[in-house]
This record gives sequence, structure tokens and C-alpha cells, in this order.
Amino acid sequence: QVQLVESGGGSVQAGGSLRLSCAAPGYQSGPYGMGWFRQPPGKEREGVASIGRGGSTAYVDSVKGRFTISRDNANSTLYLQMNSLKPEDTAMYYCARRATYWALGPSLNSYEYNYWGQGTQVTVSS
Repeated sequence: QVQLVESGGGSVQAGGSLRLSCAAPGYQSGPYGMGWFRQPPGKEREGVASIGRGGSTAYVDSVKGRFTISRDNANSTLYLQMNSLKPEDTAMYYCARRATYWALGPSLNSYEYNYWGQGTQVTVSS
């Protein structure tokens, strides 16, 4: 059973930065694509950023140029650097692992992920 543990959430003012981490203790996440998703209060979950097996990345339009996804395969850790945060970025953020080992590219589709963390809250005030 793969366990993913997010950390790094918190409360910041608009324009601030946070870095989210997603650890998978005892598990090498390197071979699989990984992603970050978020769910604002009362809204559906959406894909925010994804990194494929080959290292290629994808972002939802609303975060392009502000968020950066990266991974440290040696330490089985996924990151999401979030800069220039806006109130509309307020949400619970989740990391997830792709279900398909052979999927090379990134994906922002939640149905392609089968392991999820418990989430970390990000709140951005204006």
C-alpha cells in the first residue's frame, strides 16, 4: 500500500509563496507520474500540476508561470512551489500517484491516479 503524506500548507497573504511537499516513505516514486490536485470549498477537485515519468510537466492555465512542480526521486518526494499566490488558490491540496506505470507524459485527469494523500490546506487572504 502506497502512502502519500503532504505537508507545507498554511495561511499566507496574496502575493506570498508556499512550497508543498509530498513524501512517500519507503516507496520510490520515481517510476510513476505524479500530480497535485486541489479542491476549493464547495467546488470540484481540479488538476493543478503534473510531472510525468520522463520529467515533462503540465499545469492548469490558472497557475502557469506561478507554480512549479518538481520531484526528488532519491528521496521519494514531490514538490509544488507556489508563488504569487492569489485568494482563488485557496483550497485543500492533494498529491497523487498515477495508476499506470507505463504512462510517460503528465496528466491533470484525476481518474488516472489511484493513490492519494490526505491533503494539506492552503489559505490565501487578500
